[in-house]
Formats: sequence, C-alpha cells, structure tokens
Amino acid sequence: MRVQGLLRVRNLHRRTSMIRKEKLFLFFLVCVSLCFRANSAYAQSGSADLPDDPSHSRYSADGRDSTSQREATFRSLPKDFLHDQKDIWLFPVQLAKGRHWLPTLAIVGGTAGLIVADSHAMPYFQSHAKNLDDLNDVFDSPITAAEVVALPASLLITGYARHDSYQTSTALLAGEAYADSAIVDLAIKAITRRERPSDIPPGGSFNDTFFNGSKSPFKGSSFPSGHAAGVFSVATVVATRYHHHRWVPWAVYGFATAVSFSRVTTSAHFPSDVFLGAALGYAITRYEVLRPR
Repeated sequence: MRVQGLLRVRNLHRRTSMIRKEKLFLFFLVCVSLCFRANSAYAQSGSADLPDDPSHSRYSADGRDSTSQREATFRSLPKDFLHDQKDIWLFPVQLAKGRHWLPTLAIVGGTAGLIVADSHAMPYFQSHAKNLDDLNDVFDSPITAAEVVALPASLLITGYARHDSYQTSTALLAGEAYADSAIVDLAIKAITRRERPSDIPPGGSFNDTFFNGSKSPFKGSSFPSGHAAGVFSVATVVATRYHHHRWVPWAVYGFATAVSFSRVTTSAHFPSDVFLGAALGYAITRYEVLRPR
C-alpha cells in the first residue's frame, strides 16, 4: 500500500510538472506571436503621424530624446547599468535638494499604511486561498519568474529575427531595468529581513515580522516583493516604448498586476511588500532606465 501511494504521488508530481512546462511553453509562444503582431501593426501604420520604424524618429519636437526612444546595445549595457546604480543610490541627494518629495511621500505613505493593514489582510487571503487555487497554480513562484523573463526574451528573439534594432533595444532595456530593480530589492531585503506570511504558523500573529526572517536576502526575506519589482520594471519598458498601441500598456500592466496579486494569494508576500516592489520597479524604470541619455 505504501509503495502504491508513493507511485501515485510520483505520478501526480510528474503530471503537475508537465502541465507547468506546457503552460510556460504556451506563454512563450504567445509572447513571440504578440511581438510579431505589434511589430507588423507598427509597420503597417506608416501614416504621416507615425514612422514605419520607431527608431527613425529618435528626437521629439524640442530636439531631445524622448523616454520611448532610448537606444541600448550589449556593449552599452554595463556602462548604463553602473550609471543607473550611481543615480539610484545617490537619490537622497536629490531629496536634499528639494526634488521628488511628492512621489516619495506618496510611496512611503502608501507602504506604511499597508504595513499597518497587513496583519488584518493576510488572514483573509489565507482563509480564502482554496478559492484561488487555479490562479495560484498559474502564477506560482517558478512559473511567474519564467513568465517575466519570457517577455524580454521573446522581444530579443523576434527583434533579431526581424532585424529590428528598436525591438532589440526594448528587450535589452527590459533586462537592464530588471537588474536595476533586483539590486535595490535585494539590498532592502537584506536590511529588513521580514518573515514571509507562509513562514508564520497557523493562528500565529502577523505583527512584528520585520528583522525576524532569514539573514539571506535570497531566501526568507519578504520585503519588498522581487517578483512585483521585476515584472513592473519589464512592463514599464514595454508599455512606454509601445504606447502607440493602446492595448499594449493594458496588457503588460494587467499581467504585472496579476503576477503581483498572486504573490499575496500564495502567501509569499504581504500586500505592502507587493506595493513597494511594484512602485520601485515602475519608478526605477520610468525615471532612470528610460531617461534620455
């Protein structure tokens, strides 16, 4: 009986693994087809308002680069990444000069409010987890990480296949944004060492979760959400550079929101973790990575 039980568990694990691989493969195919479709639609809209290739209209009316026209190459990536990190970690200097206080206060205030609400929100999500099993199966941790990587990877592949420098630059900028947000995310995780909701035993308190988690930022540290930071950084690059297609921002930000929300429903993160991660991913990408150089 014990052997039969082990065989059933093993077969179930194999089936689950196969289903996950099929979902990832289908998602990758969808990303590639959407990349081809977006590019084809752009090429066919060669009217007086839009050029055939976005890279041909590098400068805006005032003669400066717009945020959607920044170029990137494999050769420029290391230098650009170091430039980004310098500006990111020197951001307090900008605050000292009286700049960017309003968005900073909005993010800090929103995060603080959600931290207070976390202990009330998480029991609800955990008690209703069974109602979201299908969502959690699609957006579990390994799958969401692969899905986030699949989008810039598909852009890079189709960009090379079509000899489209704009699409290739978009993929490289998405990778740059992902790396920038990951560094900041890991640094904050290492300092805060917040316990994950899944680490708290049933009936346990969701208060006093900071500085109680693992010392490693790669495991056990919850604040902020790396998945939310990564997916919103990639989504912001794609949405900004393909904003002329109205469906693209809705699609990529909708996907980013679904991935981020799933981190709460799977008890991997608190709502405040996800909010700060998404805010970091968006802000770092929009105001640093995509800033005209």
